[in-house]
Amino acid sequence: MELNEILAPVADDMRHVDAAIRTAMSSQVELVDEISQHIISSGGKRLRPATLALAAKACGYQGKEHIQLAAAIELVHTATLLHDDVVDGSKMRRGKQAANLIWGNNASVLVGDYLYSLSTKMMIEPGRLDILHVVASAANDIAEGEIVQLTNRHNPNISEEQYFKVIRSKTARLFEASTHVGALLGRTSASTENAMARYGLHLGNAFQLIDDVLDLCGNAEEIGKNIGDDLADGKATLPMIHAIRNGTRQQATAIQHAIENADISSLSEVLEAIESTHAIEYTSQLAHREAGLAIDQLRVLPASPAKTALEQLASFAVQRRS
Repeated sequence: MELNEILAPVADDMRHVDAAIRTAMSSQVELVDEISQHIISSGGKRLRPATLALAAKACGYQGKEHIQLAAAIELVHTATLLHDDVVDGSKMRRGKQAANLIWGNNASVLVGDYLYSLSTKMMIEPGRLDILHVVASAANDIAEGEIVQLTNRHNPNISEEQYFKVIRSKTARLFEASTHVGALLGRTSASTENAMARYGLHLGNAFQLIDDVLDLCGNAEEIGKNIGDDLADGKATLPMIHAIRNGTRQQATAIQHAIENADISSLSEVLEAIESTHAIEYTSQLAHREAGLAIDQLRVLPASPAKTALEQLASFAVQRRS
């Protein structure tokens, strides 16, 4: 199924979320407007606010507060993208020039800070400290994950366990917060809240695993960035970790050297090693496992179009090409 078909139960909500994002990001400071509109208008799947809206509906919520909270979640995500691109020295984001390349690192970092503070303001207004605590804790973990990833850069010897700790913080944690907030809005039982949070965690893991697959074997036009960008940043992703562990000594040495030196010129050799060790298949299998674990969490929910959409979204996460 196409993503817009899956998200049909919250299509109206997402139009309101987009409107709330644009209203919130409107600023009297021209530079804030320019950078914010650049990254918002570049597209993106809006998955985190969508999962919040779906989780809220699946848990029986019928109010309107989820619109502003979903918009705030997207602002947190947007802020992380601005900061990530500065740290990574990225040139492309969603098929467009990265903001830091147009306006510079200083402007991108400051606007990212502005969006973080704006999201906090938006989350305070409903007066739900439990929700604020969930999202603030996630934002803190995301920043910590970015720092750990930075210290791991050019290190080809990180373990699979270390890799999963990073992607949980960097990617899965905000999905986890989104679905947790949806459950909190529905004022469900503690066990349902925990299940919905775990759904978001496993969904986020699945998305990141497939992102790492697409970075090495996707279509550059479809994914909106160059193939091998992670290698060019000196990042050891799971396919590379698996290939180092299971390849020949020569293959392992080649990948290790490429990561240590961020040497994109040896990409073809790295890809050959990844293919011969079935690293893409291994990573995809783990992504499917995570998607299955996400779907398992939904057993606590009654049948509804929103629950079905959450199940379909987990399947979409591992079947997508961008």
